Amino acid sequence: MLVLLVMIVVVALLVGVHWYVWRRLVRDVTLPGGLARRIGTVAAVALPVLSVAALVSGRAGAPFWLQQAVAWPGYLWLAVLLYVTLALLVGELVRPVLRRVLRKREAAPVAAPEPEAVAVGVPRAAGPEGGALLTEEEAPGEAPAAGATPTGDFSRRLFVSRVVGGAAAAAAVGTVGYGTYGVLRGPSIKRVTVPLAKLPRAVHGYRIAVVSDIHLGPTLGRAHTERIVHAINSTQPDLIAVVGDLVDGTVENLGPAAEPLARLRARHGSFFVTGNHEYFSGADAWVDHVRELGLHPLRNARVEIDGFDLAGVDDVAGESEGQGPDFVRALGDRDRSRAAVLLAHQPVVIHDAVEHGVDLQLSGHTHGGQLWPGNLIADRANPTLAGLERYGDTQLYVSRGAGAWGPPVRVGAPSDITVVQLASKRA
Repeated sequence: MLVLLVMIVVVALLVGVHWYVWRRLVRDVTLPGGLARRIGTVAAVALPVLSVAALVSGRAGAPFWLQQAVAWPGYLWLAVLLYVTLALLVGELVRPVLRRVLRKREAAPVAAPEPEAVAVGVPRAAGPEGGALLTEEEAPGEAPAAGATPTGDFSRRLFVSRVVGGAAAAAAVGTVGYGTYGVLRGPSIKRVTVPLAKLPRAVHGYRIAVVSDIHLGPTLGRAHTERIVHAINSTQPDLIAVVGDLVDGTVENLGPAAEPLARLRARHGSFFVTGNHEYFSGADAWVDHVRELGLHPLRNARVEIDGFDLAGVDDVAGESEGQGPDFVRALGDRDRSRAAVLLAHQPVVIHDAVEHGVDLQLSGHTHGGQLWPGNLIADRANPTLAGLERYGDTQLYVSRGAGAWGPPVRVGAPSDITVVQLASKRA
């Protein structure tokens, strides 16, 4: 019942937002019955339909080519909708100011016209003696000619609506365009030094390349993986950690897109833990596939690396399938005199990590918010939104991720791959 109620609220909200955007960007800026209004109205119906199709086509088992066909327009419209709505809401504050300025301009006194220029208008009716004149005062409601100063309440409203609507649309499209370019360009490289008290001096400077939330899917494919692999290998890390949400789709559809991961190179190999999206896409099949590509899955397991323990736990989303994180299996019987680094997709398990004596947890999941102001919501839902923080004797580093979920767009949260350099306090 609660789920149904939430769905009703979400649908009602989306309908209301789309009606508002249609009103401000179509009805208020076009003339009744015109071609522009008809096209805008069709777009106001078709775009949300594409967005819904993009969101549900994968879960519904639609052919992958159809998922790709609806994903780009559908997801991009969701991002444009967010920013055009925000821009139009700001525009509501601008509208009365513009109207006031225009009224004052129209009310300003003007010099008296020359006598022969007083009767300016168009013929009322053709006749042998000439026609009477129809003045502008007799034709309220007509839109001003192109380039003319708007006169009358209707033309003033039309002018203001077009200025505000055009500015809002330009701002939204520009924001989404730049955010899409940032994702398609590929993640930047960040470098963070993390001192660990138990780390031996001989391991000082050990480098772990952390990548999360690649999100291969209908919009981000093989080329996206190749960019990430090239960026990681260029850092020449000692170890690579892929901390979940690698994919949004099945091995059958996305296996070829993941193949470049086989070219990852690190002295101590590449390791993988599941994220919540793996459990939407067939986690067991993906674990087997990444193993075939040369990655080492850590499913509630631990390996000994020179000077420290590396552990990994399944994502909490796996609990719905009888899996999920098992910290006892991963960390319960280890030698606590050794430093421990934990790979866990979601930052929310940090308190379990503290309880089991983990020195450093590496996570992703948050995307840093991905689309401002989404960071405000993500920050409240996670102990750490992005970056390095300390919880007791345990440090938590959260990557913003290398891809994007849904809209292939990032605003205010650029994608990254992080090289975490471990530092020994004995060095």
